[in-house]
Amino acid sequence: MSAQRKPILVVHGPNLNMLGAREPEVYGTTTLAEIDEGLVALAGELGWAIDTFQSNGEGEIVSRIQEGAERNSGLLINPGAYTHTSVAIRDALIASGLSAVEVHLSNIHRREDFRHRSLLADVAVGQVLGFGAASYLLGLRALAGVLDPEK
Repeated sequence: MSAQRKPILVVHGPNLNMLGAREPEVYGTTTLAEIDEGLVALAGELGWAIDTFQSNGEGEIVSRIQEGAERNSGLLINPGAYTHTSVAIRDALIASGLSAVEVHLSNIHRREDFRHRSLLADVAVGQVLGFGAASYLLGLRALAGVLDPEK
């Protein structure tokens, strides 16, 4: 990794700390620790480091995104249920200036109607959803390509 590169921030929203046990028929059996391990490995292959963060609190997520403007090169985010409700997270993303990829384990468009709308979709560079834990890896590859299009 280049000395000039700042790590990519990965933000996991509410209830993602329960992965592996929470509704495995929807979210799979992979734990958050396993997702993070996969991200660390892939980031290394791509020449990046990552900084992971999980919180069930909206304010903590907002604060971490704001800090990311100085400490990170880009953002990979699964805002969980805040996808559909948090103007505060949306505003923090805009204010940070970070390129962001939104990821979801499930396809939010195949779920309940209230889950179909993402308040981040139009301010993120893209979305990856519906591929289980692989959504994170696909999202990281996409974000790395946005951050360093020469690779």
